[in-house]
Amino acid sequence: MLDSIDNHILQRLAQNSRISYTDLAKEVGLSGVAVKERIDRLVTQGIIEQFSIVISAERLGKKISAYLELEVEPAHLDTIVEALKANEQVAVLYEMTGPCLLHVHILVEDMDKMDQFMHESIYSLKGIIRVENQILLKRHKNQDGLNI
Repeated sequence: MLDSIDNHILQRLAQNSRISYTDLAKEVGLSGVAVKERIDRLVTQGIIEQFSIVISAERLGKKISAYLELEVEPAHLDTIVEALKANEQVAVLYEMTGPCLLHVHILVEDMDKMDQFMHESIYSLKGIIRVENQILLKRHKNQDGLNI
């Protein structure tokens, strides 16, 4: 069970995963060693899955962010998932409720690359029944993980 100190540590790490143990310790009234032990416990318990950074895809030339909904034949689901997992342009891949529905988020440089991705990586796959795609116009909020 998490206490208020664990919750505070999680909130601060979600805001800035590079915050020092010393700075966190000052905020929660514990020693740096005690804060490190708490963070280690949160990792061991699987509450903290990873420490990561957020990279701007747009600043790296990936100007098109598109979301695809794929309806697939159940017999081909595993093969399609494996093909998409191996594709570097696929940023997120979820299997959703519904008729074998895959949610795919892709990042590409431009519309030509989007067209190329669709033809080479989607339409060419056996077992695709239906494809819907939407292109992101503006990001208002982007958050990974859970608010504490």
